[in-house]
Amino acid sequence: MPKSFVYFSAIKIKLVSFEYFISRRVLKNEVQGKKVSRPIVRISIISIALAVVVNLITIAVVTGFQHEVRNKVSGFGSHIFIKSAGENTIYESEPIRKDQSFYQLLKKEKEIKDIHYTAYKPVLFQSEKNERKFTLSSGKDTSYFQQEIQGLLLKGIDYTYDLSFFKQHLLEGRLPKFKKQSISQEIIVSKRIAQDLNLTINDNLKAFFVKNQPVKRLFKLVGIYQTGLEEFDKKMAIGDIRIVQELNDWGIQAGISVSDTLANGQLIIKAEVNGGNGNYRYDWGKGFENYSGFTLCPLKDTVIRLIVSDYWTDIRGKDEQTALPDTAYLKVKIRGKAFSDCDFKTNSSGEILREYLSENGSKYALQAGQKTVEFEQIDGKGSSSNYVGGFEITLNDWNKLEDISGKLRKQLAIFPNEHSEALDVQSITDTQSDIFVWLGFLDLNVVIILTLMILIGIINMGSALLVLILVRTNFIGLMKAMGANNWSIRKIFLIQAGFLILKGMAYGNAIGLSLCGLQYFFGVFRLNPEIYYLQQVPIELSFFSWALLNVGTLLICLSALVIPSIVITRISPIKAIRFN
Repeated sequence: MPKSFVYFSAIKIKLVSFEYFISRRVLKNEVQGKKVSRPIVRISIISIALAVVVNLITIAVVTGFQHEVRNKVSGFGSHIFIKSAGENTIYESEPIRKDQSFYQLLKKEKEIKDIHYTAYKPVLFQSEKNERKFTLSSGKDTSYFQQEIQGLLLKGIDYTYDLSFFKQHLLEGRLPKFKKQSISQEIIVSKRIAQDLNLTINDNLKAFFVKNQPVKRLFKLVGIYQTGLEEFDKKMAIGDIRIVQELNDWGIQAGISVSDTLANGQLIIKAEVNGGNGNYRYDWGKGFENYSGFTLCPLKDTVIRLIVSDYWTDIRGKDEQTALPDTAYLKVKIRGKAFSDCDFKTNSSGEILREYLSENGSKYALQAGQKTVEFEQIDGKGSSSNYVGGFEITLNDWNKLEDISGKLRKQLAIFPNEHSEALDVQSITDTQSDIFVWLGFLDLNVVIILTLMILIGIINMGSALLVLILVRTNFIGLMKAMGANNWSIRKIFLIQAGFLILKGMAYGNAIGLSLCGLQYFFGVFRLNPEIYYLQQVPIELSFFSWALLNVGTLLICLSALVIPSIVITRISPIKAIRFN
């Protein structure tokens, strides 16, 4: 025999322990009692395989379900929302200034993916009239018109907003185009809303907003999306934020008008103001005062300027949170004899006669004797665009949600900001607490299922190990008689049990991963989205989760089998050799 072969064999025996060597040989050979032990061994293998299958599917489904629901809820909003402090929800929050000092700072943070400002406004959508025909009991056909009405939330965004979430779930049409220069009337709604209101792409949609008097707007439907998250699909429409800003009366909207009646033969110039807190202050050129108008007999060309803001107690607005002011103008131009009287023509009701010079009514002329006075009203642009409902923050890593939201609370929510605004920071787990508490309960269900299935596998493997020990009692006696200690013999049987566990895990992984793949690629199992928020059972399984499950199952089962292997220490070599 070559020396190299002998040397190699010696190295091989030294590297492989004799316990491992013997356990492999014993497991392969025909041994006494095999017919008795075979069914129990098979049952133990099946139990391990079943445990792996159930645990794999449980982890994949629960993880996929949590992530899918979490991503969809975040897609409709954000991970963190900064709003005005108070009891209001994010959908009804008080306005805050858009020019916040933290905005540019947070955009540069590596942990923050996006930050956008948004605003919400309740809206009532009304469909077009649809003719419905039916037959009376008399056999006559008749018809009636039916209009569907549905209350929703209009989420206002601008051209900088990331619409990738809605693009991913877009079924028909396209995303709205928001321009920087002009207000867009385009919106998108969900498939559920489109069906309820009988809408199709490019349909005009009537919308009513609640103010002191109802306001009607006309929108154009350009896209239909479907996320499967019914709770949000049935209540959310996406449109231009400037519409929401105007309809919420944020900031101040100022204008100057000429009254229809005279006061002591003179014109009445008055302010037309909307928004703010309703307690206005007016600057006609001499500083803020309470007077909302004055009388005028125009004798020369002039431009009247008005600055309007609001206040609470101090008309100077000192140390008060006031709305940003707005500026309006009224141009006055005189034709004819400028210094003639101000006897303006009126009708039988005492109202001044006007000759309108523009279609929108902003330019008009008044006749007074031998002179004509032309007016041009230039309303202020309004300061509503300087206010938003809040700021949405999307993070790169969901696991850092609590840390980052906690840091932002310490930075922003303790003291008023530079605009004397008290801010509040809410994470999505706060704003949608019901959903996330429910998702949290799923973790407990996973722990219970994993524990039960591993416990069943341990019990069955323990039974199989005891049977293997029982049918090999003679073998145990011989090993002890040859000088093997108890721990070495226990290792032999534990290694055999390990082989059986690995065999069961191999079967379990093959079956479990196949079922997960079938659901992932083909979506065989469907769900009711009104109950589960999703249309099909989601699957998500990372390599780390898969490896941890397999390694954990092997280690836990082997560790648990150390206890039943103690029975080997109680076997007497003399009795064992005689055992038949």
